[in-house]
Amino acid sequence: MKWIRLIAVCVVLTAGALAGWAVFLPSSHPVLDRIGLLQPMRALGLPVAEVDAGGGRPGGPPFGGGGDGVRVVAQEVGFVDANDRLGAIGTGEALRSVSLMPEVSGRLDSVFVSSGDWVEAGQAVAQLESEAQELALERAQLRMRDAQARADRIARLRDSGTATEVQIQDADLALNQAQLDLRDAEFELRRRQIVAPIAGWIGLLALEPGNQVSAGSEVVRLDDRSILLVEFNVPERFVGLIGPGDVLEVSPLSRPTERVDGQIRAVDARVNQASRTLRIQGEIDNSDDRLRPGMAFLISVLLPGESYPSVDPLSIQWDRRGSFVWALDDEDRAQRVGIEIVQRRDDAVLLRAPLQAGQRVVLEGVQNLRPGAPVSVVELIAPAAPGQGDLLSRRSAQTPDI
Repeated sequence: MKWIRLIAVCVVLTAGALAGWAVFLPSSHPVLDRIGLLQPMRALGLPVAEVDAGGGRPGGPPFGGGGDGVRVVAQEVGFVDANDRLGAIGTGEALRSVSLMPEVSGRLDSVFVSSGDWVEAGQAVAQLESEAQELALERAQLRMRDAQARADRIARLRDSGTATEVQIQDADLALNQAQLDLRDAEFELRRRQIVAPIAGWIGLLALEPGNQVSAGSEVVRLDDRSILLVEFNVPERFVGLIGPGDVLEVSPLSRPTERVDGQIRAVDARVNQASRTLRIQGEIDNSDDRLRPGMAFLISVLLPGESYPSVDPLSIQWDRRGSFVWALDDEDRAQRVGIEIVQRRDDAVLLRAPLQAGQRVVLEGVQNLRPGAPVSVVELIAPAAPGQGDLLSRRSAQTPDI
């Protein structure tokens, strides 16, 4: 009796499995029909649709088994350049920066600018007390006029033939000496002025008229911040891939959502042997004067790489052997092609795989495919051609989260 009950249970389970196969998997109908079970199931009232001439089911889903093969949606493979996004953090510096210092020691007589003022090149910023130098200049001017008058008298005497050669030489020597004394007095007076050598913005002034200053002490800093310079390092494998003029994506570290125009200004002439990195100098447009030297910036460099097959993420499948796609051969038969994921983008995935441009891969209908299975393509989609939008970091092919 036990054997009879066991056999009865097996028969019931087998019948249930066949019934479920017939109801939920339309591609099983041709097989059941060949072994003579499909019509009895209909006779018992199972919801099994009639099989059409092509082996399919009228009004059924578009993908499944049929006389013409498994119906699928496919996409042509395109080739796209992979991109590496290199990130770095750098500190901005002014395009030109000068520390204004007096050439001589003395007491400040006047300050002609205020903190934050814009000054032009050659504009006087401050003046040291210069009364002694002004007096020396006046004496030099007097000596110059006297030497000039004497030289003029000697010139008239020489024309009349009454001046000796010695008198003429002495007059010329005195005139030359007076000219040098005048230039020296003017030079000493100019040294009492603090002049801006470049155009730029004045920093915070900490000195007032009457303060004693010494030669070489900083009075104020002057910055030309119309363009900010920022330096950063890249690994040596990028040597030759980037150069002056390449675009940089720059954001202030304190305001990461803000984007600033930038480009590479210069590349170092050699690789640092200790760190195996190459120093890069970038420039950031600051024509609106919203940024300041000393700010930290997040810098991204988009670097073109090799060309790889590009497919829609829906085409990628996984099994115990790893990731793969179903590719179609010239006879419209499915072939399993192993892949390695190189880079993910918003709407495409770049692969390392033996795929050719224009070759078709299956997007929909993959659940019914087997190696060598005939396929009927009901829709063919153009190759994926993603832009250079947000790139995701490069991952290994063992990350099954497509």
